Amino acid sequence: MKIRPVASVRATLPFALALLGLAGFGPSPAADTPAKAAAKPPAAESVTRGQYLVETGGCGDCHTPLKIGKNGPEPDMARLLSGHPQSLKMPPAPKLPTGPWLVVVAATNTAWAGPWGVSFTANLTPDVETGLGRWSAKQFADTMRTGKHLGVGREILPPMPIPAYTHFNDADLEAIFAYLQSIPVVKNQVPPPLPPAGAAPPTK
Repeated sequence: MKIRPVASVRATLPFALALLGLAGFGPSPAADTPAKAAAKPPAAESVTRGQYLVETGGCGDCHTPLKIGKNGPEPDMARLLSGHPQSLKMPPAPKLPTGPWLVVVAATNTAWAGPWGVSFTANLTPDVETGLGRWSAKQFADTMRTGKHLGVGREILPPMPIPAYTHFNDADLEAIFAYLQSIPVVKNQVPPPLPPAGAAPPTK
């Protein structure tokens, strides 16, 4: 590491202190002028808040596929929130015997089979063809509020915890959507859900 001369450090102190003042850590000559700004723009704050809500809300538990790492299953961060991998073609779900067992889950944690049929976790990345790239913030909020695709379509199926997520307020949903629009695009076409045996396929 290169050590700077003391004189050089001293020479930069006034500039550094001025930066601290602009960032809100100390007084600044411009502190009382209309040009004063927050340390981070609102958009960045919204994305940060959205990331916190997505991570604490467990969205990645199902929407980020699991892969086998050196210590066992782990999230495949190259596929962050991209949903069920299109390359993973699932065989018919095994039939469970009568009893307390109810659900079968894929090793990736992205395909779930139960009394509702088979559901596949959605691609939440901003890909315009296979993800949320064409969605508006209102369509996202309507989906979360109603439990219906785009707010008007088919029911959002288990394991999506819609009854819990309806408690997000408008600001929370806007922040979550802002974060989802900021993550890397992953082109991944998730298959549509499959109905229970003998039932009609769900509409979009």
